[in-house]
Amino acid sequence: MSVHFIGAGPGAPDLITVRGLNLIRRCAVVLYAGSLVPREVVAEAPAGARIVDTAALTLDEIIAEMAAADRQGFDVARVHSGDPSLYGATAEQMRRLDGLGIAYDVTPGVPAYAAAAAALKCELTLPDVCQTIVLTRTATRSSPMPKGEELATLAASRATLAIHLSIANLANVVRELIPVYGAGCPIVVAYRVSWPDQLLLHGTLADIRDQVKAAGITRTALLLVGRVLGDVGFTDSRLYASDHDHVLRPRADAGS
Repeated sequence: MSVHFIGAGPGAPDLITVRGLNLIRRCAVVLYAGSLVPREVVAEAPAGARIVDTAALTLDEIIAEMAAADRQGFDVARVHSGDPSLYGATAEQMRRLDGLGIAYDVTPGVPAYAAAAAALKCELTLPDVCQTIVLTRTATRSSPMPKGEELATLAASRATLAIHLSIANLANVVRELIPVYGAGCPIVVAYRVSWPDQLLLHGTLADIRDQVKAAGITRTALLLVGRVLGDVGFTDSRLYASDHDHVLRPRADAGS
């Protein structure tokens, strides 16, 4: 028996990995976050499977479901949105399973920031513009941010920022970033990216709050901030340059 932590991706049912879908199709117990994982994904569970929406459950109750399945010898598909390594609250579940001696593994999923970039048809790392992405969040009612990870500190790098779980804290985000990035810096609010009701709001740090208020967005949105989101000039990558040789494309005179 094993618990399989599975990243379901950002929302579209067909963005789950083949491995993740195959695991769901053979697990007798499926635990999923119903507010973020599409029902179509867990509907792939075998006939008669126990399917539990964990949105209203506590950690103790979730672990109790896993332990009960273990006693019966049933595999469990523990389905999370996005990728389990990012804000998935999976580590605390794994710690409990370690204590109980229950085996588990992890299948990655498509993270929301990657799905947002795909929807925007943009690359988040451009030569001469930005080569770093910072994945972070801000503290509201959730766990506090560790010392040194304040948004203003991270912003000093001027990297592309992917700010999770912070739409309700947008006023503070704007206040912290404008002194570093400037009021005209591009920002995109990606609401329920890849879902049928996906909405992408393009703006600047100066005007994005008005757009979000008008759209009525209060949750389930990712903030992307950085110059790569604007109309910027950049040089081509050296990867495909005709005068750039490497082990798979040696110089024409290499053997002469």
